[in-house]
Amino acid sequence: MYRKIAVTALILGLALPGISQAAKVKIGFINTITGAEAPIGENLTNGVTLALEDLKKKGIDVDLIKEDDTGKPEKALSAFEKLATRDNVAGVVGPYTSACANAVASQADRYRLAQLIPAAAKEEITRMGHKYVFRLNAPANVYSSVLMDAILTVDKPKTIAYVYANTDFGISTVKTAKEYAKKLGIREVADEKYQKGAPDFRSTLTKIKTLHPDLVFMVSYEVDAITLMRQSREIGLTPKAFLGAGAGFTTSQFLAQKKISNLVFSSTQWTDDVNWPGARAFYNRYKSKFGKVPSYHAACAYEAMIIMAETAAKNGGNREKTRAGLKSGQWNGIMGEVKFADYAGYTNQNNHPMLVQQIQNGQYETVYPAKFATRKPIFPFKW
Repeated sequence: MYRKIAVTALILGLALPGISQAAKVKIGFINTITGAEAPIGENLTNGVTLALEDLKKKGIDVDLIKEDDTGKPEKALSAFEKLATRDNVAGVVGPYTSACANAVASQADRYRLAQLIPAAAKEEITRMGHKYVFRLNAPANVYSSVLMDAILTVDKPKTIAYVYANTDFGISTVKTAKEYAKKLGIREVADEKYQKGAPDFRSTLTKIKTLHPDLVFMVSYEVDAITLMRQSREIGLTPKAFLGAGAGFTTSQFLAQKKISNLVFSSTQWTDDVNWPGARAFYNRYKSKFGKVPSYHAACAYEAMIIMAETAAKNGGNREKTRAGLKSGQWNGIMGEVKFADYAGYTNQNNHPMLVQQIQNGQYETVYPAKFATRKPIFPFKW
């Protein structure tokens, strides 16, 4: 009798999702938890935290193995090797920075372990033909082109100055920006590359001021973005528009610098006011839980973890099947429609549309493209 009851209970447990045990899957997460880019890394960590909560509600119990690369490629490589060999994870989400993600990408095929990049933008990462490397976010060329397209709706700029960090992200983004600006007939008047974390940009900015560019295009992580804008105000640099290529120009910390951040344009992978499923709910939940406004990095990390964990769980944690599932799958969530495709020289690249936001009255407002815009851009810039 007891045996019959036990068997019946087991059958019910398998048939009813509410009773069944959660599917367990081991996933690696490489992120910049400490170091100069830690403030942005915190966004990714928080996004993943919310993803794990939602996955558990769906019956997927993620054994998350976190690794801190501190923003250094050699540490990212060591972390990936550990996850692939000792931890035997089904897939890896991350790393965050382009330098780290690019370094790890060279190892994904070697270990036959799927890597899903949430936010690193260097174009070459998905242009090397790697079978096991997937990218959710749009690459560097879109960061620059979408900003210039947005400005063209309100003006026809003639000149542009570039100020950017000497990083994989900075170099790759400015390279594509120059190519696109040239096509548009916008003349370059300055190319100023700097070492990340430099304390003083005044001489560089003063030089740019004498050239009177219509646009100042910047690629910087958080600390540098704030310093650049603070010192631009100090010397009175006033172009028609400051353009920030994502990263440090999209964070709550930058937003909080109200005297220097107002009217700055930035390209972004995500905003809370787009009509992608669950975008606003994610924003509200994030703000309620962490007391901060999420950057696009948080949304990218959330969706990347959802996709990786669901795919790995569906395929029993089998690495090859997980890779195949990522290649053939389609999703529609807070980052809009996601599909990892091969196009224009890219492999396993999500053809993600980017947005442009502008800080207006202390808030990020989506101003481009028109179908997503909630506000009109304010132009020209003024302190």
